[in-house]
Amino acid sequence: MRFRAKIVDLACLNHFSRVINTIAKLAKTCTLRLTVSKLYFILSDKVANGGVSMWCELCQGNFFDEFQMEGVAAEHNEIYLELVPDNLSRALKTAQSAKAVKIKLTNKHCPCLRVAVELKEEVASGMLLLWSILLVSIYLPVLKTMKSVVERMKNLSNSIVIEANLSGEMNLKIETDLVSVTTHFKDLGNPPWASEDGCQSSAQGRDLENMAEARIDIKKLQQLLAGQQVNPTKALCNIVSKRIVHFILLHEDVSLQYFIPALA
Repeated sequence: MRFRAKIVDLACLNHFSRVINTIAKLAKTCTLRLTVSKLYFILSDKVANGGVSMWCELCQGNFFDEFQMEGVAAEHNEIYLELVPDNLSRALKTAQSAKAVKIKLTNKHCPCLRVAVELKEEVASGMLLLWSILLVSIYLPVLKTMKSVVERMKNLSNSIVIEANLSGEMNLKIETDLVSVTTHFKDLGNPPWASEDGCQSSAQGRDLENMAEARIDIKKLQQLLAGQQVNPTKALCNIVSKRIVHFILLHEDVSLQYFIPALA
């Protein structure tokens, strides 16, 4: 297996750093999947233990000036690595005024990534160790507003109920023996979805007012809202009633997905 990549453009480097910083706040470890055209950062905890899932997809051409990789075999031209995102995030912090950043797969006692930061007069190097259910899709409100609401609610309860319908309404609710608090969002809109035959799905025949809802760990929701630095152009939420909440943050060249299972 071989992998090496290089970032020269400062704007691309800063953008890549923000993506890695976001991932580092969401996952202590994750799987890095490398293909010829894309990078994937994947986290899949055990749902039985209340774990979350994450899927971040990057087109390498939008970040790297050079990108070379060879998988295990020609028919399986992919590389999978266990990664500690925080290590990569710290390594990239030294590259704020870098001339270029090189990332290379090496094997010193175990597979690892070597991050070399080319400064104006010197090169700083570091080793990175590898390590028939109701469904509603809805556009999210402004994430800063949502973050502010959740931060206030987290002092009242360990869980939060997210509910939404096909009329573009979303509610965030806290309910305890002592207090009940609900924040309402309206006119958010519902994105169309493509069916298996390629046609866009329709809400025809469905109750537009019927709410899909799921109660989730409020700290995991706060982790997503506090950690994201992608500044998405679109933010969506899929709710499978009483099962899971699926967040999608879309940027021009980044797709970040985050899954939070519903609490019993």
